[in-house]
Amino acid sequence: MKTLNKTSKLFAFLALAACSIWIGAYLSRQFISYQLFEAHDLSLKSYINPINISGILTTMLPSVTTSFVAYIAFIVFFMFFLVISRINLRNNGWLFIIAVVILITFPFEVYLMTIDYKLILQLNSGVFDSNYLVELIRKRIQVLSSFPLIEVFCYLSFYFFLIFRPLTKKYNEN
Repeated sequence: MKTLNKTSKLFAFLALAACSIWIGAYLSRQFISYQLFEAHDLSLKSYINPINISGILTTMLPSVTTSFVAYIAFIVFFMFFLVISRINLRNNGWLFIIAVVILITFPFEVYLMTIDYKLILQLNSGVFDSNYLVELIRKRIQVLSSFPLIEVFCYLSFYFFLIFRPLTKKYNEN
């Protein structure tokens, strides 16, 4: 791999930072979401009632918003990095794998983000229907089932690829 210029390094750093923030916010949001429901039928747990559900949903807003914004930032910075760095993906298999995983998961995450967008709009309005928001969260869990977990594990594997850079073609000096 050729030496990167400062702009490429900046976008690589920003993409990595945004990805790290996204993973953290996404995991915390998933943990909070899954704690709302019973595992077998996705009904609300017994301790959740109409009085405290609005507080619980309001507490979720920062992690939902952070994951939403960080994912957008990650995609933008990563695309800028690919364009500006002009790294040959054929000679750098590790970057090719990262790009393919991002490309494959992007449409699914965009679909989930449309649900998140509705959730963010409702929670930011101040006056919201808790039942509607619970249905949105339930829909997000049901629609793509275990996809968010698989996506997080794939994105966590990026750190391995960045550190060890497997599948990099070695240039012969002859």
